[in-house]
Amino acid sequence: MVITRRWAAFLMAVGVWTWVIWPRFALAIYRDDRSFDGGSPTSFLWVHALLIAASLTIGTVVGVLGVRAWRAVPKRVLTENAAVTEK
Repeated sequence: MVITRRWAAFLMAVGVWTWVIWPRFALAIYRDDRSFDGGSPTSFLWVHALLIAASLTIGTVVGVLGVRAWRAVPKRVLTENAAVTEK
């Protein structure tokens, strides 16, 4: 699969966006009155913690794929140019 630099930049932006938004949301959930009942975590907290962890994992994977795609573009271009020159 060939990914352009534009798509690679988009994937990296999604990864950064994920890491900007979700930790702030996690802090808001942690501070919410519904997160703890008598000092113990509630299902409200656990469900949101699971959602946040999944989103951060997906965002990290997408961001890493974007970085890898960005780095691969020059290699592909050089390889394609060499193949055209040899013909």
